[in-house]
Amino acid sequence: MKGMTVIVKKTTQLIAGMIFLYGLYVIVHGHLTPGGGFAGGVILAGSFILLILAYGSDYLKLLQEESGSTLMENIAIFIVLFLALSGLLIGTRVFFSNWLPKGTVGELVSAGILPLYNIFVGIEVAASILTIFLALIIFKEEISK
Repeated sequence: MKGMTVIVKKTTQLIAGMIFLYGLYVIVHGHLTPGGGFAGGVILAGSFILLILAYGSDYLKLLQEESGSTLMENIAIFIVLFLALSGLLIGTRVFFSNWLPKGTVGELVSAGILPLYNIFVGIEVAASILTIFLALIIFKEEISK
């Protein structure tokens, strides 16, 4: 995949950053508003997919290697599982326990450990969707050879 025209590339440069920031916003505010880790992760992956579509498959070479998006996916899911087990390790005897102190309702830091779940689930979902997209690109390139 070679990429698209200069107009598409420049427009993508402007839009991809805003889409990425919106994905971060959805993830971080997921415990206060509709959305969260899954929805924000899909939006984050969409920003990277938009860049790949505009610039071609060689634009994000780091993500095509085995150590790129697959590694991020594995690390994020490991951290989510560790956070889920942390309630058992602390002594609350509850899997997925919300053991961090909670703040005032409606504030950004008000949900204990739930924002951490949202953040790492968002990273995991973004890396998974990006890995699937990259696998489809590699499959298409192999078929066309």
